[in-house]
Amino acid sequence: MLKIARIFLTTRADYSTAQRMVASISRTPVITCKRTQFNLFVEDVASSGNSGNEHVKFGKLELASSGWHHHKSSGDYFIIHPIRQAFEAHALSQNSFQQLGIRDELVQNLKQRHVLFPTVYQAEAIPTVLNGSHILLAAETGCGKTYTYLVPIVEQILSRKLTNVAREFNSPLVLIVTPGRELAQQIGRVVEGFTQGLGITSRVLLGGKTKQQMLNPHFEDVDILIASFGAVSKLVSSGIYRMNAVRWVVLDEADTLLDDSFNAKLLHLMKRFPFHKNHLQDLGDNIFGTQLVLAAATMPSNMSELLSQIVNIETMEEVVSPNLHKLMSHISQRFMRINKSDRPSVLLDIVRKDVKRNRPLIIFSNKTPASDFVSIHLNEADIPCVNLNGDMLLKLRLGQFEKFQSGEVNVLSTTDVASRGLDTTRAAHVINFDCPLYAADYIHRIGRIGRVGSRNDCLVTNLVSSRSEISAIQRIEHAARTNSLLANVDANIKGIIRRKIERSINSAK
Repeated sequence: MLKIARIFLTTRADYSTAQRMVASISRTPVITCKRTQFNLFVEDVASSGNSGNEHVKFGKLELASSGWHHHKSSGDYFIIHPIRQAFEAHALSQNSFQQLGIRDELVQNLKQRHVLFPTVYQAEAIPTVLNGSHILLAAETGCGKTYTYLVPIVEQILSRKLTNVAREFNSPLVLIVTPGRELAQQIGRVVEGFTQGLGITSRVLLGGKTKQQMLNPHFEDVDILIASFGAVSKLVSSGIYRMNAVRWVVLDEADTLLDDSFNAKLLHLMKRFPFHKNHLQDLGDNIFGTQLVLAAATMPSNMSELLSQIVNIETMEEVVSPNLHKLMSHISQRFMRINKSDRPSVLLDIVRKDVKRNRPLIIFSNKTPASDFVSIHLNEADIPCVNLNGDMLLKLRLGQFEKFQSGEVNVLSTTDVASRGLDTTRAAHVINFDCPLYAADYIHRIGRIGRVGSRNDCLVTNLVSSRSEISAIQRIEHAARTNSLLANVDANIKGIIRRKIERSINSAK
């Protein structure tokens, strides 16, 4: 304390600054800023009531980023601090898997994968899946949604002895659909490990080779089919895979699958399944219903409208986490206002520090050219970095994510193709080289860290340059200061853009 006083006690203004610094030492920070007048502490929020400033509308609250549109704001920053520990974010249930109705064989397989107890969310959702209702699993990223639906589905396959029922080749019992190839591969590995020794077969279908598979199809017994949407859509339409025996359809990252990019073709595929029938009641030989399971970390505002085209909404159960659409409160999030021309050098400096610490990181860009640039820029600086984006040829794309997961490299440059669902417990740092312009994208990107099994010192760094980026992060800062939900969370990005174009055209008329 005396040292601080000696440094600052030169003017009355400096004395006031020193007093504020001393007072802040014993307080718990929510947000700290370069300009200390914008600092926010837990004690400040508590003193204003349990709801904090939740009632304050966007635009009515003074933000550290309010002046960032001015070019002289370069060099400013603010940090959103974690206010709880990782184990609090993914709290374990007091109930065991056995108490939820899961057999010992499956529990042992879970233990071999270091899953000893269900999370609170899993304990609530698993019985609902077991009951056979159509269900929407809506929860923050990283809380274990894959096991939430996979465990009760496999339990039902075994309890009803469905693997003993004669079926044609390529006629699965379970269809798990994902929007991307990497996620399909990841779920395939989870399914293969979890069902080991149970006599359940699985197969992964990836896009990019569908023509080859149509010309030279492979026929086999398969119980669980995991597929990227493009691949399964084509191979089902061509008759190579038959859907008449499917009793469970899972749409993983359902918010993305239901957006305008997939919607029409997805609805066409979903019409093949008898969702209207009672799933638990076998109506006779080869007559049964299909249970629909949707898993999502963000929910589009028109989710009910989209689902009504597939199932009767009244038959849909929802298990929604209280943390859905909230900022992750157990990781640090840093926002740096910099000039666009300075981003490469700032990025290089940050990455070099992480490499020295042996801290794996993922760098997100909004578009493929930027992702390519980041990868080239880092590799030229002798920092091994792999690149992953949706425009890459399949033979180049496959295995890129695995290089990062296996530890072959510690830096991954990517677009939002890697932001949905991928379980990256190795990663400890996410850098947004381009800040995402939509809240849904921000939620998914930062969800690559702070997951069940992740390190406790995870960090997000946002390099903020453009006016549109500043507007986006102001909404994030507002949500952090008011302890409220992120506004305008909608995964249907294509739909948002289309509506904006329509509005601009109409206004021009």
